[in-house]
Amino acid sequence: MVEEYDVKSHCLLSRKWKRKTPLGGDGPWEFEVGESPSLFTGMEEISEANTNPRFGRSDTSKAFQWRVRNMPYPLSVYSVQVDSNDNTLVLRTTNKKYYKKFDIPDMKRLNLPLSQDAITLNHANNTLLISYTKPDEFLQYEKQLKLYLSTVKSIDEKEGDCKTS
Repeated sequence: MVEEYDVKSHCLLSRKWKRKTPLGGDGPWEFEVGESPSLFTGMEEISEANTNPRFGRSDTSKAFQWRVRNMPYPLSVYSVQVDSNDNTLVLRTTNKKYYKKFDIPDMKRLNLPLSQDAITLNHANNTLLISYTKPDEFLQYEKQLKLYLSTVKSIDEKEGDCKTS
């Protein structure tokens, strides 16, 4: 796991995991927070359309946030419900054009249940903004984590792992 924080605000910018493949090799990076950089494949004829919805997570200090870009419908079309069976959030449109089931891995790691009351929706500039207010238990955990991270020595980008003579 690799996490990247903003130096001034101490906000989490990205979190990514690299898991082993079934054969034991390194798999691709899986982005949990932040957006993965778009990769140039060299094939201009076959590429993802720019008008497809793009789903990405970016958190604030008080809430988990997801941005779904390229969503042209009005706010009344969208609904987000908590699926209590598997502790996930379900985003639906009433016109059945978009459906997405997603979880909050941070909450799952702490075994915290999701609450319908913590969800808010906003829509502007073809972007749907889903916010889930962080519970007090998670804020306490984050506070302890920040205290621990303040004691950890950061890696200087100029220094490499290998010393050359």
